[in-house]
Amino acid sequence: MQIAEIQKALQEEKLDGWLFFDHHQRDPLAYRILGLGSGRLATRRWYYFIPAQGEPRGLVHAIESGALDGLPGEMRVYSSWARQTDGISFLLDGSKRVAMQYSPNCAIPYVSMVDGGTLELVRGTGVEIVSSANLVQLFDARWSAEQLEMHLEAGRRVDRVRADAFRKIGAALKAGETITEWQMNRFIREGFEKAGLVTDHGPIVAVNANMSDPHYEPQPEGSSPIRPKDAVLIDLWAKLDKPGAVFYDVTWTGYCGSDPPAALQKVFEVVTGGRDRAIEFVKHAISRHQLIHGFEVDDVTRGYIDKEGYGEYFVHRTGHSIGEEVHGTSANMDNLETHDDRRIIARTCFSIEPGVYLPDFGIRSEVNMYIGPEEAQVTGEIQRELIRIG
Repeated sequence: MQIAEIQKALQEEKLDGWLFFDHHQRDPLAYRILGLGSGRLATRRWYYFIPAQGEPRGLVHAIESGALDGLPGEMRVYSSWARQTDGISFLLDGSKRVAMQYSPNCAIPYVSMVDGGTLELVRGTGVEIVSSANLVQLFDARWSAEQLEMHLEAGRRVDRVRADAFRKIGAALKAGETITEWQMNRFIREGFEKAGLVTDHGPIVAVNANMSDPHYEPQPEGSSPIRPKDAVLIDLWAKLDKPGAVFYDVTWTGYCGSDPPAALQKVFEVVTGGRDRAIEFVKHAISRHQLIHGFEVDDVTRGYIDKEGYGEYFVHRTGHSIGEEVHGTSANMDNLETHDDRRIIARTCFSIEPGVYLPDFGIRSEVNMYIGPEEAQVTGEIQRELIRIG
């Protein structure tokens, strides 16, 4: 744990400290940031406070007095309700504004880990609680150089599996064989396993109207066959099977034939146009050291798609943070589902994935962007044309 770096960030944010709290391991962010093993017993509440200046201090229950072993600072022990309340006052003595894993109106649910009752308890000491969202970005979401390399390697492997999947569909069509969304889902998962990749669920393989469900996932029963003149969307995400590995997450679309319908081609061009405008906006800002926020990237993409007449069919945010989980804890590109006003900072990664979802088909185009100290980059292949399958 980087006490000095955390305290420097607290001073820059004009905060008096950062209060961590957990019960039954409800806050995985706390364990990662504090460097606590996730296997620790937590049947009783513990608190740990890092002040902007001075020594950290903790509060643990008598039954689990070793809950914070290994962390620096004085540890007070409580057992009764009254002693717990006194202990929180001890932790926060002299503080006025403290950060916790909280988000006003739950605008950023990824960091809104502390329950309302605990917030009331802490506010009862007289402090103001602010969101730790910007701090979480700094101390949980930034990648190491090794993680970036693992992401790039995962991308190369995932892109090969993705290309193989479209070729597999094409080969089945040429041979006159029936192949389903579910069979392609299994083909991709087998490809991941052979390539040393792991994932938590998915992938999405969707045909025609199923493409218009952004979280569609085929099942063994009832999945659609893939036939000539069908549109196909494949969304796949995976990471290397190594500790600390981070995800790579992309979406590509194709048409089973050589001449896509004009409506399909038009929507593809609108979606990729919105994607490319977001990419250029981020690249331009980062290269000039301009401060930008997640909601601004969403505005750029959404503004273009809306101008083209498809705004009502773009029903989700432009992109999400990417980390050791496919949905990470840094800024999302979002001014629809939430107003994400977190800064986009160096050493973080996120998706750019606009989509337009019509009754008969949907198109999404997804790339990943990594923010370096001097420039932003798309970390894998970029789809420029609809794939002509078979």
